[in-house]
Amino acid sequence: MKLTSVLLLHWLPLLYGGVSAQGNVSAVFDDPITGYLNQPQVTQNFGQSSPFFSLAQNNSDATPPGCTITQAHILSRHGARFPTKGKTTTIKTALAKVSLALTNATGSLTGDFAFLNTFNYSLGQDNLTGFGQQELFNSGIKFAKRYEAAGKGLAPFVRAAGSPRVEESALNFTMGWNSVVAASALIDGGSILVISEEEGVNNTLHVESCPAFENTAPFNELGDTEDQIWIDIFAPPIRDRLNANIPGANFDVNDTVAMMDLCPFETVATPTGEISPVCKLFTDDEFVSYSFLQSVDKFFGDGPGNKFGSSQGAGFVNELLARMTNTAVQDQTSTNTTLDSQNATFPLGLALYADFSHDKQMISIMTAMGLFNGSVSLGGLKSTDRQTSVTSGFSVAKLTPFSARMYFEKMTCEGSAEEMVRVLVNDAVQPLEFCGGDALGRCTLTKFVESQGVAKSGGAFSEC
Repeated sequence: MKLTSVLLLHWLPLLYGGVSAQGNVSAVFDDPITGYLNQPQVTQNFGQSSPFFSLAQNNSDATPPGCTITQAHILSRHGARFPTKGKTTTIKTALAKVSLALTNATGSLTGDFAFLNTFNYSLGQDNLTGFGQQELFNSGIKFAKRYEAAGKGLAPFVRAAGSPRVEESALNFTMGWNSVVAASALIDGGSILVISEEEGVNNTLHVESCPAFENTAPFNELGDTEDQIWIDIFAPPIRDRLNANIPGANFDVNDTVAMMDLCPFETVATPTGEISPVCKLFTDDEFVSYSFLQSVDKFFGDGPGNKFGSSQGAGFVNELLARMTNTAVQDQTSTNTTLDSQNATFPLGLALYADFSHDKQMISIMTAMGLFNGSVSLGGLKSTDRQTSVTSGFSVAKLTPFSARMYFEKMTCEGSAEEMVRVLVNDAVQPLEFCGGDALGRCTLTKFVESQGVAKSGGAFSEC
């Protein structure tokens, strides 16, 4: 089912006079927000709520010797945010049980639980934190350091999904970029193309145009169903320990997960990611299980474990192919043909592009591209074997933490008559076996385009 494309967008105002009420962003390069880096064994196991961390090792993300970048794209998730409305509700429900237990208690909580005696929940909802703004500012600097030369003095074309946290992330990215580039390459904040997330608007950065996926069981319930299977495995011992230390709380397993959710959100609500005292209620191993829960959710909800996972990402991949080959977009899925048919809103022939989206959409795009072709299937696993099977190949903490970014590079290289393509996920070069990737993760542009059969066919989108 192809929804009618609607031109429904707006342009961000020029806001370089400030970022937001949450705080100013300073010019610091390469994500040196120090607090959370002191305990990576914890913060890198927050699932998709992990702060950004680079996966590059020993300069592995450097441009290959003898190669020159000719075109570069970034697809980025928004920065760290406050809990969503749904998460806020579950967290407050769990904290209300703590409050009732304390009201009825004959004494105060002690040890690592003592802070709960006076704990006051004061987080916002949905929007970026100051920490999240800094993540995107740093990302803009990093992108400029890597690719300004490829742009030859021109600014990237910037798009964002029409959610306040995504729009603000795009703006903070442009501010970071502008802080280090030449005057000719400055991005006008008013030129950011924002594509509406309203129902009925095709949007490759926020796909909600497949009724069979959005409204039909089991596809729209797979993530939640598989989540509960894993929660019922790993959470009961944690629940029992919490209830023993907070007499009268009477947590169930879902309250337990809500308390674990509170840890990363409290952490990224601080300017430097200082670890919240909530985190001390849980062990490092318990956070490994928690992080795996987030991976299960995305694997079955938006990734290779869902029939429509790749279909949701096909449109963006087809836009990427159009940009890389300087040809019109060929797609019958979620692309907005009104926007993609106009040079002002989908220019071709540029060297640099920057798109801003959500974690669910990025997982679907990775799936459509074929980055998970070698992942172990999670289907049918109902025990702790499930955890072992997936953590090496599908970890949302590594794939889509806050401020996650994918780089798509096109380059000319000595010894190759054709331009080559390379893909990096959070600075980790992807092997690209599906198009004959070499030891440096490169394949020819022709083979890369040929390899994208799932996206070009639309996956299961014809069943939407």
